[in-house]
Amino acid sequence: MQLYHHPFSLDSQKVRLALEEKGVDYTSHHVNPITGKNMDSSFFRKNPSAKLPVFQNGSHIIFDTIEIIQYIERIAVVSAGADEASFSSREVVEWMHKIQEWNPKFFTSHIPQKYRLTVSKFIRRVVIARMAESPDLASAYHRKLKEAYETEDKLKDPEVLKRSKEHLVRLLDEVETKLNGTSYLTGEEFSMADAMLIPVLARLVLLNLENEYISSRPNIAEYWILVQQRPSYRKVIGKYFNGWRKYKTLTKTWCFVRFRSLLRKY
Repeated sequence: MQLYHHPFSLDSQKVRLALEEKGVDYTSHHVNPITGKNMDSSFFRKNPSAKLPVFQNGSHIIFDTIEIIQYIERIAVVSAGADEASFSSREVVEWMHKIQEWNPKFFTSHIPQKYRLTVSKFIRRVVIARMAESPDLASAYHRKLKEAYETEDKLKDPEVLKRSKEHLVRLLDEVETKLNGTSYLTGEEFSMADAMLIPVLARLVLLNLENEYISSRPNIAEYWILVQQRPSYRKVIGKYFNGWRKYKTLTKTWCFVRFRSLLRKY
């Protein structure tokens, strides 16, 4: 089984947490979306949406995050010889979808504009370069280019950013209420709903927004302390973003983008 992912990718983190929690072995392939590696033709042929992660088992390829996690669950259940009761409950699945509905793409008001615009411009040039290299994929690349421009326009719209923030606040408020009296999101046992939620909280911490969104909610603050102790968290997220590591990870990527932009190598 192959997983194409990257530590920066929120959805990649969700899937990797599921794989680690379920004990499913896989081969890891890093594909950095910030440097445009997900636009390389070899990857683009697998997944014309260019979104991460991509899970491949033989000829079976899955792009949807929740579908990947449910597929992982089936693998784990079959491998363990367990019954259907081991699958996620209806409540867990509902929470998975609820968390996935929030789109972090438009929650960027706290990222310095110069970085966001530089990366956006670099990605557009990568798409144009790959389009020239692979004419047979031109129409698919053109769709991605159009999508990039549309996203950039939305990011300039204060209303879009406001709605994203309001959506996040509603989600966290609901999580805060749900955690009243339980250790994890749907009870006393870790579930795939938690695998979906943890990366969202980690992203807020990365953006230095822990006080505003986590510490201000006592139940979520206690939950955040708890989940950081899990081996899966330390391997999937903590390894890359705890303490000084986040500066190393982000600086390395930023330098790559700036260097390739200066050399006009896309």
